[in-house]
Amino acid sequence: MNTNNNVYTVIYTTIIVVVVAALLAFVSQSLKAKQDANEKAETISQMLTAAQYGTKAEMDKLSNTAKLEKYAQEIDEAYTINLKGEKVSDLPLDKVYSPGELKRQNYNIKGGANKTGEPELPVFLFKNGTVVVPIYGAGLWGPIWGYIAFEQGTPVIKGAYFDHESETAGLGAKIKDDPAFQNEFVGEKVDFSNANVFEIVKGGAPKDAEGKSLIDNKIDAITGATMTSQGLDAAIDTWLGAYANHFGVAILLGSTDMQKNPCKCASCPCEDCPCDCHCTPGQDGCHCPGCECPECSGNMKHKED
Repeated sequence: MNTNNNVYTVIYTTIIVVVVAALLAFVSQSLKAKQDANEKAETISQMLTAAQYGTKAEMDKLSNTAKLEKYAQEIDEAYTINLKGEKVSDLPLDKVYSPGELKRQNYNIKGGANKTGEPELPVFLFKNGTVVVPIYGAGLWGPIWGYIAFEQGTPVIKGAYFDHESETAGLGAKIKDDPAFQNEFVGEKVDFSNANVFEIVKGGAPKDAEGKSLIDNKIDAITGATMTSQGLDAAIDTWLGAYANHFGVAILLGSTDMQKNPCKCASCPCEDCPCDCHCTPGQDGCHCPGCECPECSGNMKHKED
């Protein structure tokens, strides 16, 4: 074969491209299980950090196995809800939502051409009395996401952790790298009755006479990172707004347990029900999905009559 003609060059190049592509695909597939395990462990460490089981630095010292074991020890319940605040399904206790899954749910919350179905938003209840929910949105250069922990039954933030793909080091990247920024969220209260459930304020959140931040739904934006701060603000408003029917109304009704609450929410048709029927208060009334016990059914029929 003449190695100097064009046909040989094309054939040789094609073979090389095919071989290299096959090798890359093989390596990628071989590493996928390990990559997935690393991503899951990282997600768990972020959730545990938000839930105040330790700092992120402390979590990073743990092996993947230790992170999974810690999560299994501390998680009490996990489930998904829809935008009405109704429980959709229980989650296996080893199921977490990676950034890729949060991106898909973000599309479903916002609607539009990228929507793939109705939102199914995860809720994670921990044994230390915290409830953790995720957020996801767009920063200046790429996606940002994170986890916010509440004191169960209240709008008070107990902890937060945020991450990003490509924000500017020393500026927007501070949402992840600066514990002081994340600590600003602790003790603040989310206003579920407002479209802007939480605000990251450029120029500074309101202060008291001593210069201390007020306990409200506002914190200071990151200096020099306006776009990232605005993106995080929008992500928090979008996601916590999506949880408002589940958490906000329960808080307004004075619930001390936002999910296992068959007896305590106002206008509950199964107010004396002894079973764990997961009564969920919503803006359009009380929902007791899946409850079939005689006591609850009788109370519901009595209410309807």
